[in-house]
Amino acid sequence: MYDWAELRHFRYLLAILERQGFRAAAEHLHTAQPNLSVQARQFQENASIRLFQKMKSGRIRPTETGTAFISLARLLLDTRDEVIDALISIERGEISTVRFGCAPLVDQNLFRGFCDLHKEILPDCSIRKTHADPAQLADEVESGTVDAAIVTLPIRRPDLRVEEIRTDRLVACLRRDNPLARKAALDPVDLQENLAVLYHPVRHPDAHELLLEMLAKTGVKVEEYSVASHPSEMQMLVKEGHGFTLIREGTPLDSELTTRPIAGVDWNVNTAVVYHKQRHPKTVPLLIKKLKRQSRSEAKVGGPMGSSATPQITSIRKPPRSTSSEPIQLPLLRERTENSRDDAQ
Repeated sequence: MYDWAELRHFRYLLAILERQGFRAAAEHLHTAQPNLSVQARQFQENASIRLFQKMKSGRIRPTETGTAFISLARLLLDTRDEVIDALISIERGEISTVRFGCAPLVDQNLFRGFCDLHKEILPDCSIRKTHADPAQLADEVESGTVDAAIVTLPIRRPDLRVEEIRTDRLVACLRRDNPLARKAALDPVDLQENLAVLYHPVRHPDAHELLLEMLAKTGVKVEEYSVASHPSEMQMLVKEGHGFTLIREGTPLDSELTTRPIAGVDWNVNTAVVYHKQRHPKTVPLLIKKLKRQSRSEAKVGGPMGSSATPQITSIRKPPRSTSSEPIQLPLLRERTENSRDDAQ
């Protein structure tokens, strides 16, 4: 469709925009300035776009499209390098086996899709799977025991790269026969005394802390609660009448359970792929790009990656309550501070 567009066009125009001029770009690229001008003009004419304006000083000022081009061209050129790195690594026989991990609160369809996409790239490559808590998986990725893992955030490890791949809304899960299930949406105050099933704090301490902070901002204080180590166990506790829980929207539910959005809040859970910044199979960065693209596409049509996995329960910190509300799974909270995101990078 765009066979006239070549990687050199993006490299040339990126240099022009970044160095704000043809002369500086030509010197950087070790090419003649007239050649650069011809290539830049042909690309813009073929695409019917204008990437920059020439100022009286002779310098270049990017247009709105030009500003977008800078970011997108960098992405394209980075992908080129990643593709070549992966091909070289495959040719050298460096990727015969990969070890991928998945945390309990992650959508299992997403993890299966991740593994399947790698099979598309390398059909003969063996995939060894590991299921563990986010903190344990982060340790194993750091040590090299696991090559990459899909976890719920936050993860704060300076040696790991964190690539967010999906954001899901958190909703309240309760029994269908609970009087509050008659409401189209719950108010935050409805969670007080009812939200009483949580994912085990030890399994993901940072996420638990963020959850309590999030609840406190709406005036909800959770003091006594039952805990679970897996989403399916959380649904079990809800069915048994131990209270509500928070779950990823779209999670498959037991027939006795239902979910309701929480009015006036924007509570989300982020899912990410983590891998070591230096030591990782060269196919992983490309795999993440493919996964993001497929996940976005399938989410629009409610495909397999658009559904979430269900939870399960392990230990209880308070005796069963005879409330008619019940929870489901509690994924980890979305990291909302830029500082923590910088740490993850």
